[in-house]
Amino acid sequence: LHLCDRRQRQMCIRDSFEEIVYEGYGPSGIAVVVEALTDNRNRTAADVRHAFDKNGGNMGQTGCVSFMFDQKGIIIIEDEDMDEDEITMDALEAGADDIEVEDGVAEIVTAPSDMGAVRDSLAEKYTISSAEVSMVPQTMTELTEEGQINAMTKLLDMLEDNDDVQDVYHNWDMPSED
Repeated sequence: LHLCDRRQRQMCIRDSFEEIVYEGYGPSGIAVVVEALTDNRNRTAADVRHAFDKNGGNMGQTGCVSFMFDQKGIIIIEDEDMDEDEITMDALEAGADDIEVEDGVAEIVTAPSDMGAVRDSLAEKYTISSAEVSMVPQTMTELTEEGQINAMTKLLDMLEDNDDVQDVYHNWDMPSED
């Protein structure tokens, strides 16, 4: 029996996990990127492959869809009373690449390396709802058949319900009611 103090146990646990990125296609060629953190690579790969297979998709090789996405910093500020011109100027002065304001929500896009600095600058004046580096699709794909929409929804649900899956990115232009 190997005994170690709490800090050593946490390091042992953390060291036994690995980050893995899976890529594949959902129904009608929807590009899907799955980021996982697992202590059992074989189990997670089988679970992700099963989700793709069961819902009309297929898991692909590394790099098969990631080229369709750009890594971006995304900062969200929600404030019903925000002045669109003022927040746009503040974001651009802080180093943002782009900003979109709609219905009291500002979505600020940055380079991944600039996200922290832009977030910190804006946090001095605004309440940040979220700030993260995300995979943003270059183009979106629409599904028109009800069966494909249901299969894609089930695929995303299965992936997101998996405890090892951290994030799922896709280029599906989801209907607004979904």
